[in-house]
Amino acid sequence: MKNQIAVITGGAQGIGLAVAQTLHAQHVDIVSWDIDESNTKAMAMLGDSATAIKCDITDLESVQAAYAETCERVGIPTIMVNSAGISGPNAPLDEYDIEAWHKVIDINLHGTFYVNQVCVKGMKSNGYGRITNVASIAGKEGNPNASAYSASKAAVIGLTKSLGKELAGLNIAVNCVTPAAARTRIFDQMSPEHIEYMLSKIPRGRFLEVEEAAKMIAWTVSPENSFTTGAVFDLSGGRATY
Repeated sequence: MKNQIAVITGGAQGIGLAVAQTLHAQHVDIVSWDIDESNTKAMAMLGDSATAIKCDITDLESVQAAYAETCERVGIPTIMVNSAGISGPNAPLDEYDIEAWHKVIDINLHGTFYVNQVCVKGMKSNGYGRITNVASIAGKEGNPNASAYSASKAAVIGLTKSLGKELAGLNIAVNCVTPAAARTRIFDQMSPEHIEYMLSKIPRGRFLEVEEAAKMIAWTVSPENSFTTGAVFDLSGGRATY
């Protein structure tokens, strides 16, 4: 993994930060794109070879600027992990706030599209790349009272499969993971009832640890993952086995 350059969106906390820590320990140069003000401190704590760049993934120009700054300061990314996302409010579909719907779709789906589009061009020019998008078990099964989140994550799975097929003839792997819930700040956006519902659906009887997610993601973006592309790696604790 030496000499690899990884862009991680949402690297300031949660699964994104755990991925940054895991890859940094494998001597990967880390560049975290995040709108969160804690991004700079999080990367500073990693030490050398970790860079924080402010980026709003819902704004294509912001993503393009972050990519240009990454290339100038560190180099062309060989790895991209798109972890930025929000859950949105919990409400029945017929009562779902329209502005909240658009915000969830903008971040989780449009943001994923922008980041993939911008990063894949350099990978194609280099003839090598690894992309992993963080989807959700909700994208496979749908969670009640979470229509925007479930729909956005299902779309991320479809986008990943499509891009994976487009690039299958190149040494560029595009995969996604579908985690069950992990105790991150995304829980702050959910009702206690929804959190309890998610826990009740996990056969292992506990929430995912972000370190567990990071280890699987680290493999998907490594040179060892030389064949699998367009795939969905399950991290649901047995909730879904497909």
